[in-house]
Amino acid sequence: MHLEHVNLTVSDLDRSVDFYRRLLGYEVRWRREAADDLPAAAHVGDENHYIAMFQSAPAPAMAPVSYDAVGLNHFGFVVDDLDAARDRLRDLGVEPHSEADYDPGRRLYFHDPDGIEVELVEYSTAPA
Repeated sequence: MHLEHVNLTVSDLDRSVDFYRRLLGYEVRWRREAADDLPAAAHVGDENHYIAMFQSAPAPAMAPVSYDAVGLNHFGFVVDDLDAARDRLRDLGVEPHSEADYDPGRRLYFHDPDGIEVELVEYSTAPA
């Protein structure tokens, strides 16, 4: 069993598609332009998993995020080279807000263009 996708509502679909493609090397698996009552949407990922993104309505409001409240507070990706991923983040104009070494690896946290927190982790050994 594995996690297939995470679904995000974003304020600018093109910007978010570009951000995750450039950061993670993902491809656009599927895309739909807005039509009738359906928002523009895209799936960005690889053959195993993806991020589903839907364009928000005008004047979007960010959902509250808290480690003290029920709901999503972040999602994470395993990367092969955390230093290279940090460099790609900086090329995208994003600075991590937290970095730490921990057993069994290293991780960093940042906010995507919509303020959604994301974790990148590099394991020194394969996770159990």
